[in-house]
Amino acid sequence: MSTTIPELAEKIIRGHRVKRGDDLSLFLNGDLEELQKGAGAIQKHFRKNHIDLCTIINGRSGRCPENCKYCAQAACHKTGIDEYNFLPKEEIIAAAKKNQEAGVNRFAIVTAGRACKGKEFDQAIEVFEEMHRTLTIELCASMGFIDAEQFRRLRAAGVTSYHHNIETSRRFFPQICTTHTYDDKIRTIKIAQQEGMCVCSGGIIGMGENWDDRLDMAISLAELGIESIPINALMPIKGTALEDRPQIDGKDVLRTIAFFRFINPEANIRLAAGRKVLPENGATAFLSGASATITGDMLTTSGTTIKGDFEILKRLGLSNEGPNDFPPEELPAKA
Repeated sequence: MSTTIPELAEKIIRGHRVKRGDDLSLFLNGDLEELQKGAGAIQKHFRKNHIDLCTIINGRSGRCPENCKYCAQAACHKTGIDEYNFLPKEEIIAAAKKNQEAGVNRFAIVTAGRACKGKEFDQAIEVFEEMHRTLTIELCASMGFIDAEQFRRLRAAGVTSYHHNIETSRRFFPQICTTHTYDDKIRTIKIAQQEGMCVCSGGIIGMGENWDDRLDMAISLAELGIESIPINALMPIKGTALEDRPQIDGKDVLRTIAFFRFINPEANIRLAAGRKVLPENGATAFLSGASATITGDMLTTSGTTIKGDFEILKRLGLSNEGPNDFPPEELPAKA
């Protein structure tokens, strides 16, 4: 890129898009504060002052047959987590209602395992249908490698978003998981998009990948047209294959968030696991690329509360009010 960071930010605001094959060295060698300032300008143009807040519930926990090295729920790891089948409907709906009343934008049911199928998927559909009838919070699902018919059922039940991380670059993926492939991930994402879902897909940094892997992940998500991109900083969990990985530096996370904004200017860049390594629990990031976050009780992080996030947004002059991001058209009407 034979241009400065401010010039590139202005070009992106005017319609230029960073593509595979471009010189991306500016993102790695450029001054971090200048890069953050440029990312903030792009964010302000495309996302205004809106910060999207979502919460998740672990609808089915543990005993996952996949061997993702970072995951506490993989059966090959000994992490001492709670293991249970699909939660009772009343418990999930009560959690969704509590988050709606707290002012959160969307609520996701996440299930451990390769795919949620059979009786448990039927249970999930029943829960989503009732939440869609009785609540106003946007609904999201994260249920692994499901098929087109399952996506149609989710959509008919009122689910608008589907979460399915690509995790890292194509090159590095086999170092993280061997029980499924990067192409399996891409295939599922494309099916979700074909069935009208807003796809939430991102990954984890700090697993041993290099900077080129992080840039490649950002470019791949742009090529897929992903609308919501969670960025997780690995929090090494005792009992997993990555338990001895050193904690990633917060400045590296901020640089990653900033260049993800340059490469995916219109997407929601979402803070996820690892916010506690960032200054003020991510407050800096909300002004320099991050336009969304997971909030409340999360699977592998702590120290983040809905009340605390609203206090941060108020202090920064930001808000989660207003239209949600990229709602699919022709959603089923509420009864």
